[in-house]
Amino acid sequence: MAPERSRRFQNLPAYPLTGVAEAKKRLEASGVDVIDLGVGDADLDPPPEAVRRLAEAASERSMSRYPFQSGLPDLREAIATWMGQRFGLKLDPYTEILPLMGSKEGLAKLPLAFLDPGDAAVIPDPGYPVYQGGVILAGGEPHLVPLLSENDYLMALDGIPDDVRSRLRLMYLNYPNNPTAATAPPEYLARVVDFCREHQAVLAYDHAYSEIAFDGYRPPSILEVEGADGIALEFHSFSKTYNMTGWRLGWVAGNADLIESLTLVKTVMDIGVFKAVQAAGAAALAAYEHWVPGNVARFQVRRDVAVEGLTQAGFTVTQPKATMYLWVPVPGGGSSVAFAERALQEAGVVVLPGAALGAGGEGFFRIALTVDEERMRVAVARLGTLAMG
Repeated sequence: MAPERSRRFQNLPAYPLTGVAEAKKRLEASGVDVIDLGVGDADLDPPPEAVRRLAEAASERSMSRYPFQSGLPDLREAIATWMGQRFGLKLDPYTEILPLMGSKEGLAKLPLAFLDPGDAAVIPDPGYPVYQGGVILAGGEPHLVPLLSENDYLMALDGIPDDVRSRLRLMYLNYPNNPTAATAPPEYLARVVDFCREHQAVLAYDHAYSEIAFDGYRPPSILEVEGADGIALEFHSFSKTYNMTGWRLGWVAGNADLIESLTLVKTVMDIGVFKAVQAAGAAALAAYEHWVPGNVARFQVRRDVAVEGLTQAGFTVTQPKATMYLWVPVPGGGSSVAFAERALQEAGVVVLPGAALGAGGEGFFRIALTVDEERMRVAVARLGTLAMG
């Protein structure tokens, strides 16, 4: 008999795309050309400056020593400089910034610093499963708030019940949003900050897609909002902006006291990011001005091709201002899981069913802009055969 799992473990949500990799391999082994639009992992290269710096740093003896949470001063200072240039923020690189093994790690560990059993955390639905998983593992109680098209996929605050408000200690927010690709206007962000201050709740702002924005749109930082200091932490990632998903590097910025709390949790649970990767991250940030615009332009071409092709095929799709995703209603309003299975088996295309990201995602599927425009044209043409069927 196997050892019994904890209640917290048993309450964890299933992770998206479980089993899809195996099904994809079986189809490819049988000769099917599978186009994967499921995982947000683009087929693009990192900045060459980052690759060169990683190679150099990996041969430096000092880089192989324990990084600890203090990490590499070059990265901390590069992050502070970039946050100042991009958002106009003045952050202390040593007390108001913390390097992470990808933003996912920090988002997952944050509840351990702020939640006791019975404390509530507000989470968008659909949303990144890490939010809910981290809360459950910390012993907190997730309260899911649906993201509705009639609200422009902005998480509604008015419907949060009094019982949850009285126990609220943490709120997750993510704009530009995964998976809906929605963006949040400044006045909405100001309301959220006021709400969290009123209830003395930490606001975890997942800003992984801050730089994947189109048509002149520039997503703001939550730390720019008046009153955010003291309650907000903003999480950034090298994964999407710099095509460095496998490098596992990100950071969190905000109030020094909140940063110190997450630092202590990390000190117990990990030893920090390999310093050579941190050195490469500093090089990537230094390359931002001349490299990132071209990378974003590639995503914009893919977005335009996908939106045009899906629209011509009969899907209803909104052209997003940001992220590397399209959020598309399932034709006829059917099951998102059933549609994703048909897309894989009948069209050889991997898409993410909305229900995999929460009950609030049912009726939609997500497309990731992870292949070039020619492959994207083929993929949406294949999906079009399902829409007509």
